Amino acid sequence: MQTAQKTVTTLKEHVVEILSDSGEGAQRCGQTLGAIAARTGNGIWTVEIIPAEIRPPARSIAGASGNRIRIGSTRVSNGGDETDLVVAFNEQVLLGRVRAGELKPGCTILLENMWRSHGDAAIAAAYAETHARLVEAGYRVLEIPMEQACRALVSDPRRGKNMFALGMLCNLYSLELQLAREQIALTFGKKDAAVVAQNVKLLEAGHEWAEANLDFKYVIPAKPVTAPQVVINGNTAIALGVLASGMEICAMYPITPATSASHYLSDVFEKVGGIVHQAEDEIAACAFAIGASYAGKCAVTITSGPGYSLKQEAIGLAVMGEIPLVVVNVQRGGPSTGQPTKVEQGDLMAAIFGSHGDAPKVVMAPSTIEDCFYSIITARRIAETFNMVVVVLSDASLATSQQPFARPEFSESWVAPPVDQSAIPEGMKPYDWNEATGLARRFIPGQPNGMHTLTGLAHDRASHVAYDPEVNEESIHFRSLKLAALQKTLKTPPVFGGDSGDLLVVGWGSTQGAIEEAVATLRAEGRKVSSVHLRFLQPLPGGLKRIMQRFRRVMTIEGNWSDRPDDAIIDEDNRRYSALALLLRARTLVDVDCWSEVRGEPIKPGTIRRVLLDALKPKAKERAR
Repeated sequence: MQTAQKTVTTLKEHVVEILSDSGEGAQRCGQTLGAIAARTGNGIWTVEIIPAEIRPPARSIAGASGNRIRIGSTRVSNGGDETDLVVAFNEQVLLGRVRAGELKPGCTILLENMWRSHGDAAIAAAYAETHARLVEAGYRVLEIPMEQACRALVSDPRRGKNMFALGMLCNLYSLELQLAREQIALTFGKKDAAVVAQNVKLLEAGHEWAEANLDFKYVIPAKPVTAPQVVINGNTAIALGVLASGMEICAMYPITPATSASHYLSDVFEKVGGIVHQAEDEIAACAFAIGASYAGKCAVTITSGPGYSLKQEAIGLAVMGEIPLVVVNVQRGGPSTGQPTKVEQGDLMAAIFGSHGDAPKVVMAPSTIEDCFYSIITARRIAETFNMVVVVLSDASLATSQQPFARPEFSESWVAPPVDQSAIPEGMKPYDWNEATGLARRFIPGQPNGMHTLTGLAHDRASHVAYDPEVNEESIHFRSLKLAALQKTLKTPPVFGGDSGDLLVVGWGSTQGAIEEAVATLRAEGRKVSSVHLRFLQPLPGGLKRIMQRFRRVMTIEGNWSDRPDDAIIDEDNRRYSALALLLRARTLVDVDCWSEVRGEPIKPGTIRRVLLDALKPKAKERAR
């Protein structure tokens, strides 16, 4: 089709999705589009759409693979609400998104049309039927001959269609073609120059086709980038944090969605003297990291929920021996194998209380991609200062989402100090616990006067196995005091919005951007709503109760399960509360309500806004007064 005059629309933001079968490159297309927009100066947040199976059947609803990109004229902190425009390589991958309500009414769909004339009559019929249903539902469906256009440039369009689609999108969103060429060169930099050239040709072909055949175009104003920034996902940020922290050992076993952190480390770690150890299983990975830490420098092990469960006994050994260790848990849907590629915040209670016996651990949760980087540095410093296990709870949303942030400027304070090999003072014991803080000097193998035996058994100050009741209780007492000592150093988290009001929302982890966007929208409408986001979950920072008491109501928004109060069988005696709500109720004795969602998708700001509006309505008891 040839177009007449183009309509150019200026937008504040837009949400676009690229969908394909697994292996057709839709994820790379979306990641590259996001990087180009970020280099232009737009705010972006990308969300990967990942099928649960490694190789799902082609042209299947469950096999949809791709990327969702929110592009804004200002900073973007989450994936947004409904999708405005979709590029789909077949009609079947669209259906799951439609059924899940992910597409905005009237959404524009650029749909590969090769299936209409497919040799398999059943496939052609399915395409025609789905196309008709989409049009009837009010979507603007434009059929695009991507296969045909790509075949003129490559023998296998399946390996090039994603770059053609990228060219179309660069044209539609008025993104500079030269920036796109440069980004392709970066993306395929490790491959042969001919591969880069071929992808650039496909990009240019898509750009030219859109210019000649599509009658609309968008402009999302951007603020030119003046300072260096990085555009990475949360797992890469975690890996970079490992490098920046001075840790030299990462031991892990591959598990979705944590594995890509080790992929990045495997590429670069050796260049700075680090080692990635892939163990035979999760237990061995944790034990290896503990052994490395015991030898003198704190190590990290990276996993997801099922792997974290397997590591529990070894983590208990690190707690008992007071060996510093950083454990990253990139949470996913559960229990059991659950939803390996979907987001959930279901591991908070396991992180805090999951061990047998009393095993105090520090638990942190980054809330942004940038925070993934800095949290690892902080975790290493706490682990070595307090001789403790520090658990960092990321999740699948942060792991695969991209966001630009200021390029970190290296600080010597981030890096672990050299291994201490100075002599231990005569008479000092390996567990000479401080009466006020529970802290003791760390003994490192090789230090003169520091020889002692370490086991996982209860022990006294000299590390001798202790069966005496008082000695056992003394050691538990001092290990617990270390959490209290750390808590004394934590700042009360800031309140987003007013210091008092009708409703306070408390969240943790990757929900921060969506919560704060919803709160900001309601405040602009005159609603007295504020939020607090927690980075430390164990120990909880001080001052929370004083903040909560200044609001008429308090509730948490979380990605883990809580019972619905309107279920017929649920009442005040049997309702299960979400994880953070339960912790806050126990800690503060404030009546903290909760709302949660476990759909396997990031919680949307529009959904949170609706929930908060409902929470602001007077309850039955209040109306009766």
